[in-house]
Amino acid sequence: MAYSIPHIHSNPDSDTKNVFLGLPGVKQIEKGDLVLTSKNHIERLTRPGSSYFSLNPFEFLQIDPEVTDEEIKKRFRQLSILVHPDKNEDDADRAQKAFETVDKAYKLLLDQEKRIRGTHCERAKKKNQQLKKEGKPTIVEEDDPELFKQAVYKQRMKLFAQLEIKRKEREAKEMHERKRQREEEIEAQEKAKREREWQKNFEEGRDGHVDSWRNFQVNTKGKKEKKNRTFLRPPKVKMEQHE
Repeated sequence: MAYSIPHIHSNPDSDTKNVFLGLPGVKQIEKGDLVLTSKNHIERLTRPGSSYFSLNPFEFLQIDPEVTDEEIKKRFRQLSILVHPDKNEDDADRAQKAFETVDKAYKLLLDQEKRIRGTHCERAKKKNQQLKKEGKPTIVEEDDPELFKQAVYKQRMKLFAQLEIKRKEREAKEMHERKRQREEEIEAQEKAKREREWQKNFEEGRDGHVDSWRNFQVNTKGKKEKKNRTFLRPPKVKMEQHE
């Protein structure tokens, strides 16, 4: 009976972990994959250069391009169980990475496989039409199973490579936008800080000018009063002498 694999992170609680390990078919899948063990698959899926290797998800999931959607789902389920972090606690970080990569490859296949086959078939159809128009034999790749398989493989790799390039360009653009926004935020904060400091210095300077003016007025007034008191002092009376 078919079932879906729950998306569990590398640190689930024990109940969720037990649910996963108790799913029907887990033990059978473990025993049935005689080619590679969980450890081997984790190593294969996380080895250096795996980002280029994963451009072709068929190779990543180790399935033939001509398999059905049901077979793709079955292989995804098998690999998901084998590399799940709950079953590989001694290597949980890499297991989590491998699990996410398998999930990515599976979703990419579901989204792009029909497009890839449709693109190739459309090109082959146009090529046949052109050959017929030129009066040439219409023996193209699809007439030879091996040539057709190679042509599909090349087309698939080209498309997945283009998708990967676009993804990286999108991520770089988003990173650049986040950096630009952060720089604008920092600039705005620094500008606000400069304005606050300027306002503070201005107010302190203004208060200092006011205090200086007041002190000047007080000192000037005191000097005037002192001068006036000296100026208005009555003259000394000189006593006349009588003979």
